[in-house]
Amino acid sequence: MFGDRAAKAEAYRDLLASAGVERGLIGPREVPRLWDRHVLNCAYLGEVIEKGASVIDIGSGAGLPGIPLALARPDVQVRLVEPLERRYTFLREAITELDLRDQVAVARGRAEDVRGEFSASVVTARAVAPLATLYGWALPLVVTGGHLIAIKGRSASDEIAAAAETLQAMGITEAPEVLRVGPDEESGTTVVRVARGHGALRSAAAPAALKRRPPRSRRR
Repeated sequence: MFGDRAAKAEAYRDLLASAGVERGLIGPREVPRLWDRHVLNCAYLGEVIEKGASVIDIGSGAGLPGIPLALARPDVQVRLVEPLERRYTFLREAITELDLRDQVAVARGRAEDVRGEFSASVVTARAVAPLATLYGWALPLVVTGGHLIAIKGRSASDEIAAAAETLQAMGITEAPEVLRVGPDEESGTTVVRVARGHGALRSAAAPAALKRRPPRSRRR
């Protein structure tokens, strides 16, 4: 999976188990399954990303899936986008410690904050939001002809159905795909891949629950 970067992948796993837990980015109960459930689970995305792609990973948190993807695919350029300061700080430190500064960058903010500033052929997300919300955050960052690739669970098809009207409202006509990546059904990863297409992208109305939510203040 990681080739000559296997040692870096192990170093990243160790960072998650130490600083990641200490700073509240990873739950202590996740430590025994960091390798399979988190690092490899995210690295499998490389199977469905074209060679030389540019990637924006929104809501990157502790660097998942962006850092494992970068380690497994040295040919892609990855930008991590994370709004919370303590996570942003951890990501900067991890990039430096893993010597990934030539391949991985990090920006502090939400997906909405970097719209118009950054774009990529692929936008990735893991445990960020339901698809109906994620579409509005992620698809404006995808260049025409690119894809949104979201890690989802076994209920991916149900999420797609629930978000169908949102996707239609945004002018996306191609149906999302549910793909299984990885070595087998037991240890693989379920992803939803959405083609951005080449037509104009429209803004979808925000769900009512989101409209009622007061805006968050951003720490500087």
